[in-house]
Amino acid sequence: MITPQSSLLKYDSPILISKTTDINLDELLKPLPPKHDQRAKPVPLKNLQPWGRVDPIDQQKPEDILPKILPPVVFEKDGQKWLQKVSSTPATRLDVQRLAEQLDRKLELREARETGICPIRRELYKQAFDEIIRQVTINCAERGLLLLRVRDEINMTLQAYQTIYESSIGFGCRKALYAKKSEIETGNLVSSLQGELAQLEKESADLKAKIEAVQRKEEAEREALKKKQAEEVQFLKRNNQQLKQKLEGIVQAKK
Repeated sequence: MITPQSSLLKYDSPILISKTTDINLDELLKPLPPKHDQRAKPVPLKNLQPWGRVDPIDQQKPEDILPKILPPVVFEKDGQKWLQKVSSTPATRLDVQRLAEQLDRKLELREARETGICPIRRELYKQAFDEIIRQVTINCAERGLLLLRVRDEINMTLQAYQTIYESSIGFGCRKALYAKKSEIETGNLVSSLQGELAQLEKESADLKAKIEAVQRKEEAEREALKKKQAEEVQFLKRNNQQLKQKLEGIVQAKK
């Protein structure tokens, strides 16, 4: 059951739905005919009265139009189905002031955000706008139908924005996942390259150590070879000197 405390849209008292009821539920829940969704066509001049008033666009009563603009609510309670229609009672200036006060109070009680996206604030303003449509439709069906078009256009625009927002969120999530995957792959590649670098540095150090060992060995061998050559030169010099002395002795002996 919808009460004034639960909704800003004004409803009548619930009606029990039974098999013997004469209420046509399908008729009440049926949406507006397509002609109400189309743009208003110019009023023929023949319908213009001498005093400047125009015939209504639709001859239906507000009581017949309201259930199509603002469908009734069907709910179950204690195993029975109930129907609650939107109220067709005309609104006064006091009702409008009370609606504004209720809207401000509900916004404060439900802690709706003043800026940004807020589902609570949107729901309450939607209820308030539906109540304004109800009040206007009772006094002038044409204005109510025009406000209905405005409401539907706003809802369609909001749904389009919501679709774009959800699409952008999905796109952002996919990009974030791709970036995370790329980051992981890059991290693995860096780790692999760092391992290869450490291995190459170790191999380089081993090769440097081998080169230094070979250089030290060659230097030692070179020093040993120089020493051996020097000893051989000294030996040859001494041998040459001895041979020279023997030769001189032989020469002097012959004289």
